[in-house]
Amino acid sequence: MKKHPAIAVVEFSDIPAGMYATDAMLKKAPIAFVKCGTITRGRFLTLVGGSTASVDESLREGLAQGGPSVLDSIMLADVHPRVYEAILGWRRPGTSGALAIVETDSVAANVRAAEAALKGTPVEIIEIRLADAGLSGKGVSVYQGDLSDIEAAIEIATRYVQQAGVGLRYRIISAPHEGLVKQIETSTWFGSQTVLDLDGEVV
Repeated sequence: MKKHPAIAVVEFSDIPAGMYATDAMLKKAPIAFVKCGTITRGRFLTLVGGSTASVDESLREGLAQGGPSVLDSIMLADVHPRVYEAILGWRRPGTSGALAIVETDSVAANVRAAEAALKGTPVEIIEIRLADAGLSGKGVSVYQGDLSDIEAAIEIATRYVQQAGVGLRYRIISAPHEGLVKQIETSTWFGSQTVLDLDGEVV
């Protein structure tokens, strides 16, 4: 996968405004890629990537055209490669160590948290979900690593999101059950899971 140096995420409260602003963003600067569309709660999400200058110019135009319909946004001028991959849907299977689950009230806030956590600690990101089915507009990310690193990552992520004034909830699981780890290897979305047989009582 080719990695572009910068990305921007813009979350709009209504679909017409989101499509209109995204069109303006693409016309404003030579963006290298775009991914956009409707998400839960009747919102519109736009992700663009490319050179830092182009992404910055495009984002400014999107914010200007979106106006009060912009719920949240973020630009990462030197995006962490793991965050880049996770946003575009690439997953890293869980291995061992503690887990952290971070839920934010906006998509951009979760990306902001992930970027801060990964640049500040050696944790791995297993998944980022951006307001897809069943999330009601929230962002969710899952991290794994040594417990001390996970705790440090959560401290960093929490500080960044709180500065943005966005609601955040999290939990740390210091020693996750192997059944849970196997389930989230593919996704945290219930609809994608198959039944995992365990050694519990059947009588």
